[in-house]
Amino acid sequence: MATTLYERMGGYDAISASIDALMVRMENDGHLAKYFVGHGNDSKMRIRQLQVEMICQATGGPCFYLGRDIKIVHKGMGINGVDWQAMITHLIGVLDSFHLQDSEQKEVLKLLNSVKNDIVEMP
Repeated sequence: MATTLYERMGGYDAISASIDALMVRMENDGHLAKYFVGHGNDSKMRIRQLQVEMICQATGGPCFYLGRDIKIVHKGMGINGVDWQAMITHLIGVLDSFHLQDSEQKEVLKLLNSVKNDIVEMP
């Protein structure tokens, strides 16, 4: 019986840990850190939780994403293709560190690429 990507990723705890690791990498990246300027710890925790819920739901898990539309959330941030690729590079590093199989990594990247045009405003 085929399992969901959520299950193959390791479930809620694994997704949460992955998001935590990704956020640390992005906040410590001199190029991406600008997107966290002005956010206090509480705000960052809310961003983190919404990311966890969105990935959990999108991968077939039991979560419900209650955040705003992803296009609205990112409008005006000026995210460009270089920013996007930097985030993807960090994500791949995180998924590798959690020993996620290539087939699952490809599925995660496919999910993210399906919303790329809603996030990236400039090439």
